Amino acid sequence: MEYLAYGVLMLTYLGLGLGYWPGYRMNRAAIALTGAAFLIALGVLDFEKAWQALEPHTLGFLFGVMVLNAHLGYAGFFQLALNWLVHLARSPLGLLVWLTFGTGILSALFLNDTIAILFTPLVLALTRSLGLPPVPYLLALAGATNLGSVATLTGNPQNIVVGSLSRIGYLDFAAALAPVALLGLGVQVGLLYLLYPALRSLQPLPALPPLRFRLQRALLFKGLWITLALLSAFLLGYPLAQAALIAVGLLLWSRRIRSERFFMRVDWELLVMFSGLFMVTAAVKDLGLLGLLEPLASTAPGLAGVTALLSNLISNVPAVLLLHHLIPPGDTQGWLLLAATSTLAGNLTLLGSVANLIVAEAARRERHPLSFWEHLRFGLPLTLVTLLLAYGWIYR
Repeated sequence: MEYLAYGVLMLTYLGLGLGYWPGYRMNRAAIALTGAAFLIALGVLDFEKAWQALEPHTLGFLFGVMVLNAHLGYAGFFQLALNWLVHLARSPLGLLVWLTFGTGILSALFLNDTIAILFTPLVLALTRSLGLPPVPYLLALAGATNLGSVATLTGNPQNIVVGSLSRIGYLDFAAALAPVALLGLGVQVGLLYLLYPALRSLQPLPALPPLRFRLQRALLFKGLWITLALLSAFLLGYPLAQAALIAVGLLLWSRRIRSERFFMRVDWELLVMFSGLFMVTAAVKDLGLLGLLEPLASTAPGLAGVTALLSNLISNVPAVLLLHHLIPPGDTQGWLLLAATSTLAGNLTLLGSVANLIVAEAARRERHPLSFWEHLRFGLPLTLVTLLLAYGWIYR
């Protein structure tokens, strides 16, 4: 039974790394839940222990951020923000700078995957209308969503896990990692400037008509006030998951949007994947397999290396859930390094983060393929430089 359990774990993490099982129509959520089910069937976990492995603070916090993003999406907030950024840009280089820092800041406040989903088709339409090469701007979008999300606990799912488990405050986390995010965004602009001569132009862009979208002012007003109240609660140290769920209650109390429309935009697959991963990680711990990683992660450089490697092999969220057991609760620098490295390593390859895949898939549908090697020549130096920046900043 023990060897069978090892086999189930190996296949589960292989599927999580690939994003599918060859020959089966299963995504990461299905793979994580199926792996947990087989581990329960083999007796590695019983149902009660598997249920107790779920981390309610993480799941509640993540759900709350998703509902808030759904509300702002229906209100037209994200389209309004991109429209504002586009009209601030006066040249191809200006568009690169505004797109990089604008999407980075939005990713810090909201989930990076949300920004990637909403902005990719708009960026493609924009570059087409301006006659600009789309690939460099898509790389800027993908890289900035990852880099910007480093700054806060609400930036990406792995940061939400770190915040829920480490109990680091929202303001403390932002104060520690926001400078890393801003420096990283600056590095990205410089790297794209060097790699793509077409982006260096300061020639004025033609006048653009406003982007066409539906702006619902009443919804926008309500969503922005609740967003400000939620961020204030985070900054004042109110429990993250509790504040997020209160915000959900206020958002769902609506005469304008049917509740079903909110729930249609919640990423239930991500929540299911998290639930399955919590169970699988509990099985890894019970089988004593974390002892194999402990010597490698016993030092700060080792922890950074293992995190970067696992984030690209099995994806960043599974890597964080696996490695967090090796970090003592009071080791703030270790938690920050885990969060920063798992996120920044997502820029290494096209397969390194969900945001990269979202951008690449949308570009493929529009017949502007973003190849693995095209991304690698941008992602490799960006990842190495930003990882060194993060390590030096955290352990300065």
